[in-house]
Amino acid sequence: MPKLKTHKALAKRVKVTKNGKVLKRHAGQGHFNSRDSGKITRKKRRDQTLNNAHAEAFQTLLPYAGT
Repeated sequence: MPKLKTHKALAKRVKVTKNGKVLKRHAGQGHFNSRDSGKITRKKRRDQTLNNAHAEAFQTLLPYAGT
């Protein structure tokens, strides 16, 4: 059986941790950030964890990510 292909667009946008959690960067960080409140600016600094429904859907697109 041939090797499975990784979905490269998704692989560039998310990171799968050792325990199987899927992390993504917070959206809207490029520019126009001065108008955001301090609360939103601090929230954009850390990665966001996706829920398990998304993590299970990504397993077909990222076959070798959790290993």
